[in-house]
Amino acid sequence: MIKKAAKKSTTVEKSVKKILITQPKPEGVKSPYYDLAVKYGLMLDFHPFISVEGIPAKEFRKQKIDITAYTGVIFTSRNTIDHFFRICDEMKISVSQETKYFCITESVALYLQKFILYRKRKVFYGADGLNKSLFDVINKHKDNEKFLYPCSESFDSDITNWLKNNKCEFATPVLYKIVSNDIKAVIAKEYDVICFFTPGGVKSLLENFPKYKQNGTKIAAFGANTIKSVEDAGLEPNIKAPAPQSPSMVTALDNFLKSTSKK
Repeated sequence: MIKKAAKKSTTVEKSVKKILITQPKPEGVKSPYYDLAVKYGLMLDFHPFISVEGIPAKEFRKQKIDITAYTGVIFTSRNTIDHFFRICDEMKISVSQETKYFCITESVALYLQKFILYRKRKVFYGADGLNKSLFDVINKHKDNEKFLYPCSESFDSDITNWLKNNKCEFATPVLYKIVSNDIKAVIAKEYDVICFFTPGGVKSLLENFPKYKQNGTKIAAFGANTIKSVEDAGLEPNIKAPAPQSPSMVTALDNFLKSTSKK
């Protein structure tokens, strides 16, 4: 009689038990993060390292940017989308249905469905979440569009430099501020993995813990700018996304945990 092989349980080496997600806790009971926690027996904590404060319409008017004069909008995050349409609503600006949108990732592009009738012929996104892929998309349209790059006070200079170097007509309306939260109650050294999604999150860590040392903690970073911020801080990004095999932070964590699982 042939015995069936026992199903191997998925276990992770002792060094990975607690993961800190530097974002708000997902709403509802369903989230791929929760599935990941069950799969590997992890404890996940969610604690936002930053807050986003919208700039009111009165302050925005001082920038003297006529949103209706531009035909293309570049979005690098959901926050930017939220505040772009917020400011349009506050100022009673009607965005043309012919406006084109250029997004850093597909997930950011799909988020536009909250605000517009999503049509592929006017929504474009990069292949892998990197600036280069976004530039490849914009390059096909740069001669016929005037671009808005809505941003925070600390915008991505790589994008503005590319627009300048390629002689694009553009403006950078500042729509919100990134504020570091008080995270001193979060004892970062207790976590085996810390996940960052924005340069602001890295900045918040260093502002709260000026003498922070990685000391074996694995750092996950999403996006080229976040990865660069981690490296500029003298830290090592051990888990990077997006990547061909890791399009999201969840898949990046899953792949990392698989690679460190006991066989």
